[in-house]
Amino acid sequence: MAQNTRSNYSSTRAVWKGAVNFGLVHIPIGLYSATSSSDTDFNWLDKRTLQPVGYKRINKATGEELKPSEIVKGVEYENGKYVVLTEEEIMAAFPKLTRAIEIEAFIDVDEIPFIYLEKPYYTAPLNGGEKTYALLREALKKSNKVGISRIVIQTKQHLALLIPCGRALILNLLRWGGEIRPFEALNLPPLDPRDAGIKASEIRMALALINEMTQPWDADQFRNSFQDEIHRLLETKIQARDAQALRHEPNVLPSRSGSEVMDLTTLLERSLLGRNERPRKSVSRQEENMPSRAPRNKASQGARRHSSNAATAAQGKFH
Repeated sequence: MAQNTRSNYSSTRAVWKGAVNFGLVHIPIGLYSATSSSDTDFNWLDKRTLQPVGYKRINKATGEELKPSEIVKGVEYENGKYVVLTEEEIMAAFPKLTRAIEIEAFIDVDEIPFIYLEKPYYTAPLNGGEKTYALLREALKKSNKVGISRIVIQTKQHLALLIPCGRALILNLLRWGGEIRPFEALNLPPLDPRDAGIKASEIRMALALINEMTQPWDADQFRNSFQDEIHRLLETKIQARDAQALRHEPNVLPSRSGSEVMDLTTLLERSLLGRNERPRKSVSRQEENMPSRAPRNKASQGARRHSSNAATAAQGKFH
């Protein structure tokens, strides 16, 4: 079965080759994709025959199908009014293709808001550029700076940051300043904690809770659980040769009535108390396997065993 799986290694095919320039220093590099999609690709199918369903270029007003030669590009400037641009005019406005990443400035890494980060790429030195590559990497680390630059990838211009990360320099594409919407119109609490009604004791307990929950970063602990479940479901249906939809008990979160609403201090105290007591309470393997008090019929139990075994087999295949 065709599927998307996350590779343990970065792609070795360069999507861009050029050089990083800062001052008189010239570093030849290749650009490599640092991410892979974990999404499942759902195809549109004809329900009757399961044949793929495509799309057509349709005039939305008349329903008429158009040929590619009958289509032009335009920008709406008022409701229902457009300015048409020719392919020549669009090409003339494209950024100049270049094979250089000119670092325009160095910025303190803490000054870049996370909201601007868009897509990372690995860089690697080419043609004997290892020493100057390592020089820039170490200089950025020691200065706590990142290099800001522009790069053209496939005729599209991007703003980018050059960031040291372990042995590599990461080129992270940024969103342009005009693409980030302001938040002033949102109903946000005041910046001063006192104006927001926060007590000093609540801040202390929140910090204690954060300290209790702090752990080293491990990306493998945070996987796309939806895709894992979809893969298990697909494998189960394939093994069972079952075209019928499987039944799953809804995972409903308990609602909280008005009488159960607690103040912030109580919630923080209970959170800290729960984390402190958690290691003391252990459940034996025998207790975990004890049957539920609520009676269940044999058919339901058999279905659950079949679903569990199939899901385990599917998980082994996908991982």
